[in-house]
Amino acid sequence: MNMSVLHINKNNFDSVKNSSKPVLLDFYADWCGPCRMVSPLVDEIANENPQYLVGKVNVDAEPELAQAFGVMSIPTLAVMKDGKVTNKSAGARPKQQILAMLE
Repeated sequence: MNMSVLHINKNNFDSVKNSSKPVLLDFYADWCGPCRMVSPLVDEIANENPQYLVGKVNVDAEPELAQAFGVMSIPTLAVMKDGKVTNKSAGARPKQQILAMLE
């Protein structure tokens, strides 16, 4: 089953925040080079791990969400469990490190 990546905005964020699954959020911008390196890894994680909810937040389109998560540089990856941020890292990461954030 292909779990596609959700495009998160302030209108659908509450349903994501209240997910029973661990949530991986990728804060990115279209013009950001390192974000383009991380994006396919995030897509792979979403496709291979249906136990996680995976979303992407375009910081240019959703500045309030980026601010709420304290995103200072992109890409920033944030993990949420039970509505709380449990892990956050800025900068491009290899896939194994991203998966390790979710454990």
